[in-house]
Amino acid sequence: MNGNMEKAWMRIPDIKFTKLFINGEFVDAISGKTFENIDPRTEEVIANVSEGDKEDVDLAVKAARQAFDHGPWPRLPGCERRRIMLKFADLIDENVDELAALDTVDAANLYSLGKAMQIHHGAELIRYYAGAADKIHGTTLKMSSELQGYTLVEPIGVVGHIVPWNFPTQMFVMKVGPALAAGCTMVVKPAEQTPLSALYYAHLAKQAGVPDGVINVVTGYGSTAGAAISSHMDIDMVSFTGSTETGHRIMQAAATSNLKAVSLELGGKSPFIVFDDADVDRVAPLALLGCFFNQGQICVAGTRTFVQEGIHDKFVDRLLEEVKRWVVGDPFDPNVNQGPQVDKKQYKKILSYIEHGKREGATLLAGGKPLPGKGYYIEPTIFTDVTDDMTIAKEEIFGPVMSIMKFKTVEEVIKRANGTKYGLAAGIMTNDLNIANTVARSLRAGAIWINCYFAFDNDLPIGGYKMSGFGKDMGIQALHKYLQIKSVATPIFNSPWL
Repeated sequence: MNGNMEKAWMRIPDIKFTKLFINGEFVDAISGKTFENIDPRTEEVIANVSEGDKEDVDLAVKAARQAFDHGPWPRLPGCERRRIMLKFADLIDENVDELAALDTVDAANLYSLGKAMQIHHGAELIRYYAGAADKIHGTTLKMSSELQGYTLVEPIGVVGHIVPWNFPTQMFVMKVGPALAAGCTMVVKPAEQTPLSALYYAHLAKQAGVPDGVINVVTGYGSTAGAAISSHMDIDMVSFTGSTETGHRIMQAAATSNLKAVSLELGGKSPFIVFDDADVDRVAPLALLGCFFNQGQICVAGTRTFVQEGIHDKFVDRLLEEVKRWVVGDPFDPNVNQGPQVDKKQYKKILSYIEHGKREGATLLAGGKPLPGKGYYIEPTIFTDVTDDMTIAKEEIFGPVMSIMKFKTVEEVIKRANGTKYGLAAGIMTNDLNIANTVARSLRAGAIWINCYFAFDNDLPIGGYKMSGFGKDMGIQALHKYLQIKSVATPIFNSPWL
């Protein structure tokens, strides 16, 4: 790599926005406090970001409430909301370099992938929901008595979005896009590890013409700013993506405050099931990607790899060939497959799970160690001889750790794959359509990918079963959760028909 190329991918982007965004303006936290934003590649401070807490959330909610109750956004024709959202999407595309760099320096998302795909996909998701903004309508009802009945579909109100750190862009647009299309106003609390791109998106939304108060961003900690959103009496709904433990607390806060609506997309321990007839040369690289993409920090990661006994040894050998080519390093480097974990806490947590696997008798096949030097880098780690009762097979690790487990029959793997409190996603690798259909219908998970993985699409809803939560992101179903139905009936007299 020449010097110019090295300089390009090692750069830290200009950090333009580090304050709270409330009512269309960047403002300091009322307390004046800030927190350090750490670069996971170097463990160095890249910015000091305003630390919002309850008082700042109150101001943001007040702005959002004013914008909803008295502002233009919910009252605009859908075609006008669409026009502004399309402009927002265009601005995202125009700022792709900066946005991709922010997500790389903040969350260690791969820069080359962000620039080539992920930021543009975010813009396309905004366009998808922009196209729905003028297609929200109720229905006329055929009543059984002398009544005329119809329904109105109205925005739910002020929404609190609490988003995680693993994919800052995707999580922001996934929440904000459908809520904007529905006519809602909102307060967004990005993860404290990755606040930078959310603030930039708020700036772009204002440039696009989104009225003041519609999008507010309060950076800060979950225990303060996040808790204030969950329990706020003037927020009508909370949409959260993150851990199941935090999901519990959000539901409790919603119940004990104003019974606000809640949508939760929570943890996962997804099975990746490989049957004897699968093409090992195609499936092994897919399994590797399905577990280690984004450093394993993805809720639908296929971390429990079930392999049928007839193909097990061949699959493991092929997987080891693939992992040797898997490059760990600086996520600005276009040749890298895996960057650092998001922060020191997550880094230590993953290493502790690896030690659990060793102590409980799993065989460490590859990796298992941190990389030397600065940064929160961990080798891609593969365990075999894993049993269902081991900690690494039961708990969400959220890191580059794969557990390989052997199975014999279809019935056995269905039972074992379902033997988890989670139910977010699953992968099925087989050329037998009957097996694929049987297993897909038997697994208790919200997304089933057959002979593919991470098959996301704007039109494909994603959400969990069991303790992976409820409510959908993506697809037109995500729009519905930001809407509520009002029924209207009026008498009709002397009508020739009902």
